Amino acid sequence: MPAAELAELAALLADRTRAAVLVALLDGRAWTAGELARAAGVAPPTASAHLTRLVEAGLLREHRQGRHRYVRLAGPEEAALLEHLLAYAGPGRPAPTLRAATASAALARGRTCYDHLAGRLGVALADALVARDLLTADLTTTPAGLAWFDALGADFTGTRRPVTRACLDWTERRPHLAGAAGAHLCAWLHDRGWVRRSGTGRAVAVTDDGRVALADLLGLVAP
Repeated sequence: MPAAELAELAALLADRTRAAVLVALLDGRAWTAGELARAAGVAPPTASAHLTRLVEAGLLREHRQGRHRYVRLAGPEEAALLEHLLAYAGPGRPAPTLRAATASAALARGRTCYDHLAGRLGVALADALVARDLLTADLTTTPAGLAWFDALGADFTGTRRPVTRACLDWTERRPHLAGAAGAHLCAWLHDRGWVRRSGTGRAVAVTDDGRVALADLLGLVAP
């Protein structure tokens, strides 16, 4: 029954350790069980048990390399679910320390949401693409937008995921660009060194070269 399945999913997400693991994995990378144990603040055996439940539920995928166990989100649909739940939950409590507040501010400024860009940076990119008629107001590609992405080397033929999808940003409360186009744009900007990770988490920052390039390309004043 749908109600039973919904209750099971809600119970799975209601545990703080599992929630911490899932939020950490929103950066789109594969993490070891040990890294996720440290991120969640629990012992490795405890983290391993939680990871097994998440894998069995289909939220995570795992692979083993030597003695290491790596896990990552199962796909963009799972990332979208988490992002929407975070947006629905609303702002969290104020950060208790200066370090935590700095990290929170960095995430709000720019971050990866699985394989696309989020935060003020992600929303600003979506707005710039709409302003140039490359996307419609609901973040669907226009003919000009398809040509623009083609010039960036994107090939959406045969893709099983939507070319574009509006993903509600949990910090900005406005949509950023997800889907195959959002993933390609994120990778394209990283490949050129215009956006890079800020530290070891999922916060990202626009480089000095990126600020100049994005202003030329899209008239974007990067946050």
